[in-house]
Amino acid sequence: MEKIHVKAGKEYEVLVGSSLLEKSGELITGTCSGIQKLLVVTDSNVEKLYLSKLKKSLTDAGFQVFEFVFAAGEQSKNLDTIAKILGTMAVNAFTRTDAVVALGGGVTTDMAGFAASIFLRGIKVFQIPTSLLAQVDASVGGKTGVDLPQGKNLVGSFYQPSLVIADTSLLSSLDDDVFTEGMAEVIKHAFIRDESLYKTLRQKVTKSSPELEQIVAQNIRIKAEVVAQDEHDNGLRQLLNFGHTIGHAIESRSNYTVPHGFAVAKGMERITRTSPIHGELVEMLQLYGLPFDDPITSEQIMKGVMNDKKKRGGKITIALINKIGHGELKTILIEELGQYL
Repeated sequence: MEKIHVKAGKEYEVLVGSSLLEKSGELITGTCSGIQKLLVVTDSNVEKLYLSKLKKSLTDAGFQVFEFVFAAGEQSKNLDTIAKILGTMAVNAFTRTDAVVALGGGVTTDMAGFAASIFLRGIKVFQIPTSLLAQVDASVGGKTGVDLPQGKNLVGSFYQPSLVIADTSLLSSLDDDVFTEGMAEVIKHAFIRDESLYKTLRQKVTKSSPELEQIVAQNIRIKAEVVAQDEHDNGLRQLLNFGHTIGHAIESRSNYTVPHGFAVAKGMERITRTSPIHGELVEMLQLYGLPFDDPITSEQIMKGVMNDKKKRGGKITIALINKIGHGELKTILIEELGQYL
């Protein structure tokens, strides 16, 4: 097991290793004392796979455990679901010394973190990401939130977890498409920050590759390093949005039928069409079977950007890559974005 320390406003550990789920109770106990009740938030897919195993570990550790299961998919990531999560805690008399446990992918980590951040003005949250995308990105860094009909993640908060447990053995159960989706965020990290990771990825990594645990840890270290320097997304952290501005527009236009990782892959390809590394990016996306072409027009992208949370007045900061491993930030007028599309 590897421990990665995240130095944010609230410091915490990310534990990376195999067969950690069944140890979750003792790992949480070792991190925080005084917690009596835990609400496990998960989706209808993950429930069938891992909820009973997690609940046993938590109850064996002495916690009183409650559960909230929502219909799997981005369509559930809204304020109505948040209200139901909050209501579950209220009905069961949760106090400020109780906590939320997120068990699932990016939708779960975002929603559970947001609910924890606003219940009683903030209670602890423990993240147990079960997808590759959530392990390397969504569960680390404290970004939480939900979607509105007008756009993705328009309501949310920066709220750091108390502990992240990344059990890499869970990745073997992922559907191939879900694993592939997560590889989009891994590729993103390589192109913006780590040429050595890019070189590793050129030999195709699968969910059964022996180096997968190391790759997950390497991605988390990249994310932790960036978050330590810019927790609230006002500077360096915006590099992590490479491909996301366009990707979010693609997601929204599809009514969230295009998975997040696939939309990011398409966004990365679109924003690098004028870049010297475009060929290498497309080659990498093809290697992992990620889609990279989308019929969305420049006009539709520009319309989506108008409701992007990264917009500041009439300007937006975009992440550009001219050399692999060396992302750059550029603040432009909204109308100038068309030059890169």
